[in-house]
Amino acid sequence: MFVVTGASGKLGQFVVEGLLKKVPADQVAVAVRNPDKAKAWAARGVQVRKVDYDHPETLNGVFSKGDTVLLISANEVGKRFPQHSAVIEAAKKAGVKLLAYTSILFADKSGLSLAGEHKATEEAIRASGIPYVFLRNGWYVENYTEHLAPALQYGVVQGSAKGGRVAAATREEYADAAVAVLTGTGHENQVYELAGDASFSLPEYVAELSRQSGKPVKYVDLPVAEFSAALQGVGVPKPFADTLADADAGLSRGELNDSSRTLSRLIGRPTVPFGNAIGAALKQG
Repeated sequence: MFVVTGASGKLGQFVVEGLLKKVPADQVAVAVRNPDKAKAWAARGVQVRKVDYDHPETLNGVFSKGDTVLLISANEVGKRFPQHSAVIEAAKKAGVKLLAYTSILFADKSGLSLAGEHKATEEAIRASGIPYVFLRNGWYVENYTEHLAPALQYGVVQGSAKGGRVAAATREEYADAAVAVLTGTGHENQVYELAGDASFSLPEYVAELSRQSGKPVKYVDLPVAEFSAALQGVGVPKPFADTLADADAGLSRGELNDSSRTLSRLIGRPTVPFGNAIGAALKQG
């Protein structure tokens, strides 16, 4: 079986759909907190298994010997390592064939606050003895394109990235890399740094947004603390605002940039240029 945890999330949905293009539905299982979100997959023959990372007992029987498992990192920052540890322990007990994990770019050396739980999870997976693959995903281009409306409304994008460059890619591209690894061979105990083929700075992103939308938008760079405060001012909770501002600081240091083109090699096609992603988002409204 191919088992995907966190399958109902934005990345997970792309992974499951990608798997269903390559393997029969009865070879795919999804581990989700809310099975109602997976009813459409169940109707297509996918096995749906209810799991709550905070209750390790719910992981009993979710994995079987020889399974290929994708652990999609949980979304509760600060709680992720114990949640991931529960999955790792269950996978070890079951004797799964391969455990792939969606980590973060340069997890072992990144200075981003987000990287800590990813690094700890990678170390726990290595210690478990399970054959593994670390899919170290870079930034999602959707981190920008899903927030075009306020940028166009107010004519401003704020950040703390200075002129740093980010090699972002789409969720679907990262998902396709996961599918390639899960269904392929020779990936055991590999670490893949995954990012878009080309990088851009936030000033370049804003200039392209202005060009395509026909509306003037400027980039305003702020000190990290001020950027966090600005995010909190529009309703972002302080812990998450601090995390986002810290990520921008990391971007300014080059920690979200990678030129290896490993992602495009895994998926067998170039990644989507950021200008194309902006154009698609503008068309969707």
